[in-house]
Amino acid sequence: MTASVAAAPGGTAGAALSVLPVVLRRALGWADAHRAGFVLPEDVLEPHTEVNRTLKPLGELAQLCSTISRSTAPHTPEHATANDLITFAWDQVHAGDLLLELLRGEPFAAYPYEIYAAFAGFGLRNECFERLAGTLSATRGWAHTEQHANRELGLINSERRVGTAPHTDAGDVLARTWLGGLSEPWMFEGPSGYALTHTVFHITDWCCVPERMPADIDAYLRAWLPPWIDGCLESRQWDLTGELLAVAAALPGPPPTDLLDAAWPALAIAQAPSGAVPETGPTASPAETAQAASSGGADPDPYPFLACYHSTLVTAFAAALSLKRLTTHPAETAAADTGAAV
Repeated sequence: MTASVAAAPGGTAGAALSVLPVVLRRALGWADAHRAGFVLPEDVLEPHTEVNRTLKPLGELAQLCSTISRSTAPHTPEHATANDLITFAWDQVHAGDLLLELLRGEPFAAYPYEIYAAFAGFGLRNECFERLAGTLSATRGWAHTEQHANRELGLINSERRVGTAPHTDAGDVLARTWLGGLSEPWMFEGPSGYALTHTVFHITDWCCVPERMPADIDAYLRAWLPPWIDGCLESRQWDLTGELLAVAAALPGPPPTDLLDAAWPALAIAQAPSGAVPETGPTASPAETAQAASSGGADPDPYPFLACYHSTLVTAFAAALSLKRLTTHPAETAAADTGAAV
């Protein structure tokens, strides 16, 4: 039977806190041990190079570790590891010079700007990149690039991080998203789920500014996250489960402790001892994990890098956020529990 919120081995008070430190440590440790998978090839600037296999993983490493750094205490090993991984990623892009070359070659593309913004949010800057980006973001073409609403929100948040005036009003764009329209909850499925999570990431600056979330969206998410997460766990959508748990930890006000206590033990089951979490599907059995570890190969994991790097990073990201909310808002949580009991 697949673990779910409804049939989780946890679900009791404090169940999330009992697994989160280990889940975070293992997932972040996996990323640290697999830096080679994030190394950019020498031909990264060539037209034939696949962005989704090179720059995308590195940009996600920088972005998610930036939030992990902001969500962990400075004296902790996890904070130090997250910072080291961001520094590693910055070295891979040659302190921003490689992103500058990408921007020169593709001035119509938003992805070099968004990757750069992940570093800028951490305080890493490249003056030449920002000078060119400032020129491009003032063009008519930049303001009228056609893209999905949640992707446009990502660009607006990137502009904020870099320090450029947003090219359009974020509220108007939010209203055009699946989440901003408070769509019928039974219309939730994979693509709308990812659009939803990224809408939240962009309006809350990757879950670090929850007060930016409108009250109606907060209420909508509190009502429907539990069944959505339950469905994702039942269908073994581990990556989307992690993203939804990050959203749950980004809600303003008291954290949804019942949901976190039910869901986190279930997701923890999907994590291999190495820290890896597959994106979807069956998880490796103990025998498969042991066989991979004893194979003598360079990688002891039961999953290929591209099949687990994103879900593993997302798990670390969501775990750091959840751990922070559950340990820094005890008064709010207690008040909410008391109110519910009355």
